Amino acid sequence: MTKKTDFQYPGKKATVSWNGRLCIHVGECGRAKGELFVGGRDPWCQPDLVSNEEVADVINRCPTGALTVDFADGSGTERPEPVNTVTVAYNGPLFIRGRLTIEDAPADAPGLAFRAALCRCGKSGKKPFCDNSHEKEGFSDYGAVGETGMDKPGAGGELTIKPIEDGPLMFSGGLTIRNSSGREAWHGDRVALCRCGESANKPFCDGAHKRVGFSSD
Repeated sequence: MTKKTDFQYPGKKATVSWNGRLCIHVGECGRAKGELFVGGRDPWCQPDLVSNEEVADVINRCPTGALTVDFADGSGTERPEPVNTVTVAYNGPLFIRGRLTIEDAPADAPGLAFRAALCRCGKSGKKPFCDNSHEKEGFSDYGAVGETGMDKPGAGGELTIKPIEDGPLMFSGGLTIRNSSGREAWHGDRVALCRCGESANKPFCDGAHKRVGFSSD
């Protein structure tokens, strides 16, 4: 039997959707104060118990795009953040926010237009998306960023992300890269980031995928 991975939580004012294929259980929803998400309750999510503003705020905290919301009155439509950012997680994935176009992203995952978690350990079974394999595989990289890129700050606009077959993630568009502590470390409009887990210059690609025979399948 195929396990159901997508759920909807309808209310009179809003319908929250959860895409389990993208969720890596960061916990921004479950730990949020208030009555929107309550563990052990059935249903777990009840959007009518809080304001539309609170629903939008909590949903937008989800770093993977797994959570989205549709409001009955058409309000609260999610908008991209003004600056496209990549945050290099401590021993974890690349967290992306902005106006995103991820090549071959599933059409039924609208949250990926704004938020995504992309694998950088090379072991995910859902490439290019993270599935928490970094934990099982013991991936170690603390998220330092040594290069600075261009002097000017990253911009908004469309950020295109192309997973290169058996190679890196190619980013095109205004972008700011933050290290794991939140420092704005790199600015530019084109960069190749490692997703094989073996680069000696993480988070940037150094061609190690060729040496180790990385497969993007």
